[in-house]
Amino acid sequence: MATTHVFHGGSVFTGTGSPLHDRAVIVRGERIDRIVPETELAAVLGAEPEGSIEFIDLRGALLSPGFQDAHIHAVGGGVELLQCDLSGTASAAEAAEAVRAYAEANPDEEWILGGGWSMDCFPGGNPPRALLDEAAPGRLVLLASRDHHSTWASTAAIERAGLDAGTPDPSDGVVIREDDGYPAGTFHEGAADLFSAVRPGLSEDLRYRGLLRAQEELIALGITGWQDAMVGDGGDGGIADPLPAYERALAEGTLTVHVTGAQWWTRDGGIEQVERMVAERERIAALGAPERLELGTTKIMVDGVAENHTAAMLTPYRDAHGHDTHNHGLSFIDPAHLREYVTALDAAGQQVHMHALGDRAVREALDAVEAARTANGPTDNRHHLAHLQVVAEEDVPRFATLDAVANLQALWATHEDQLDQLTLPFLQDGLEARQYPFGDLVRAGARLAAGSDWPVSSAAPLDAVHIAVTRVAPGIDAEPLGGAHQRMDLATAMAAYTSGSAYVNHREHDTGSIKPGYRADLVVLDPSPFDVPADRIHTCRVAQTWIDGVLVHSAETATATTTPTRTTSVNAEGELS
Repeated sequence: MATTHVFHGGSVFTGTGSPLHDRAVIVRGERIDRIVPETELAAVLGAEPEGSIEFIDLRGALLSPGFQDAHIHAVGGGVELLQCDLSGTASAAEAAEAVRAYAEANPDEEWILGGGWSMDCFPGGNPPRALLDEAAPGRLVLLASRDHHSTWASTAAIERAGLDAGTPDPSDGVVIREDDGYPAGTFHEGAADLFSAVRPGLSEDLRYRGLLRAQEELIALGITGWQDAMVGDGGDGGIADPLPAYERALAEGTLTVHVTGAQWWTRDGGIEQVERMVAERERIAALGAPERLELGTTKIMVDGVAENHTAAMLTPYRDAHGHDTHNHGLSFIDPAHLREYVTALDAAGQQVHMHALGDRAVREALDAVEAARTANGPTDNRHHLAHLQVVAEEDVPRFATLDAVANLQALWATHEDQLDQLTLPFLQDGLEARQYPFGDLVRAGARLAAGSDWPVSSAAPLDAVHIAVTRVAPGIDAEPLGGAHQRMDLATAMAAYTSGSAYVNHREHDTGSIKPGYRADLVVLDPSPFDVPADRIHTCRVAQTWIDGVLVHSAETATATTTPTRTTSVNAEGELS
């Protein structure tokens, strides 16, 4: 007989709107049975068949649907935790010391791989090869930046790849060079693929261990499902195809969360990729576990990122003296081809997930969705645009008109060094006010989903929700980025990370909300974010994570108000005991 779990003594966020109070949530087995007034609990449970009932006293905490990350690279993030991890470094010196320590601890590794360095730690965002050569003399080193749009290479790695002053920049990338033209050590965007022929691949075992490590990390953050934004061999920053890891975990019963895989669209390929992606979608569907893994999405990179001036902009970037350049960023796919590809994918029943960061990229992506709608009519494919750093005012209403979902990475919507030093000074006047215009999107009726892009940035949903609501990161003395009118209210931000992402993942029928019949994918947040000042949201913690009615994470020692669950029963008088 399945155990009945009863969550009581706190508030309940159902996935939309304000939290419910004085309500209890009853879970039978892996499904939510009902939500009842706490005053009716004894009567409801008095009719229970003989057996144990487990009561979870929330002690004022919030019960919420599990978070779903709509844009993440989970396996890559997990692998980086197992390699040379620079994500915790805050300066060039710290990054070099981390490389030195890893090199000394792993003397037999031919290649030192990993990543997590931040562009704002280095002049112009470009770390030099000399720093790696000093930290790990003679070693082959390739390290992806935190946003995975740049790679830092040692001299030995540059030589192994056969690169020199005569090596041209690829069409989709930039090689930072020294005065004589020799590579200086930083390779932006597609220039990282210059190492493809020599960079060692990641073993399937390492990818599998990376998935399990990532799953553990993410469940502890209250994340019960995600959309992996790069499934397939994309050659992007050395991230290997995570699909074998997911399939192995599915076969071995170790995949606890539910995963939507976004198949990687190779930017130099053509429309023939549609047939391959549909076939792969059907192959995974035949495994018979769509509640755990499915591949009905295609990921297209429309442009780069603003901090290395590859985000596609409607106006030109400025140079360090404030003068206009000829650089408008990069559109990785010709707009006419993008419209063709999205239309074909839509007709084939594939969702399209587009990286669109600059305002020109956002317009090109929306134009592609509009072309698909015109050609195919309304569909339920739920296309979405991720990142949306700069959105032209006239394009904001198009999200609702085209039923295109705005996939937000809210953690980035604040003043911080990388934005203030490497981006804003090089954009045209007025574009600071267009950074991550969440408030405008909400007022225009756009559907919202939310994600982290981990390991680009922290995967913690509550940290992102804090910034969505305040537009100021904790500890930063600054005005709200883009103005206070771009803030979101807390209920909207929480909905984006729960029911909104469930909608994007085609899982809103049984996840993302607390409703009868839905899977008991739940998170306990202590204290409730709704009960603290907005500038304290980041202090709320994940006390418990439940998946399919099973407690998969508990942080009892990390919280003062959530107590251990206790098994009890209903006595002969129908009272809780």
